[in-house]
Amino acid sequence: MKKLTVLPLLLLSLAAHADEREWVPYKKLVEDLRFDKFYAIPAAERDKVNLYLTVKPNNKNYKPSDVVLTVVHGSERAPLPALTPDFRMAFVPNAKWMSEDSKVMTSLPKGEKSEVGYDATTPLPDGLQWQYAPVMGSVQQMNQVIKKMAGALSMFAPSAKAVVFKFNHPAQLKVGGTVYNTDGKNQIRLKPDTALLKENPLIVASEHPYEAELD
Repeated sequence: MKKLTVLPLLLLSLAAHADEREWVPYKKLVEDLRFDKFYAIPAAERDKVNLYLTVKPNNKNYKPSDVVLTVVHGSERAPLPALTPDFRMAFVPNAKWMSEDSKVMTSLPKGEKSEVGYDATTPLPDGLQWQYAPVMGSVQQMNQVIKKMAGALSMFAPSAKAVVFKFNHPAQLKVGGTVYNTDGKNQIRLKPDTALLKENPLIVASEHPYEAELD
């Protein structure tokens, strides 16, 4: 009886993954985007940076939930984290999957291409008041991280310029004696100021941003 029930279960399992196709070797995904280099940096030197993998289909009709990525390693199958509404994924390399035979499968049909990269944010303390230097110093730390990730190619690497504070509603940030108002997207973009980094005044927010993206 056990042998009779194995085959139908196997067929059901294969049917469930029939629409998948091979997307990229896992090792190539990690190394091309240099996520291994990022996590090799001491934690204290990247504590102001949250790095996310982004997978954005060129076909704008696809939603994040349409993009399902699964790692196949031998007989093991492991889904990667679901994409957020911003097409982001918290991605930490798994050393066990860095062998040549580990593949990332995608649910997108053959011929559908995606733009793959990364976004970075900086963690904000709770509350509505934060010291300027720890928050805005994230731009400098991000640039140091980029150099270490890029290695010999660092001269060609992009650089972070500002912190973009994103709100759900019109809001304000007060930095010392200066007040900044959100734009039409409910965002405030601040570039780090050398004098303010030394002075380290308070940043006071009218409401807590839902995100502070490194731009």
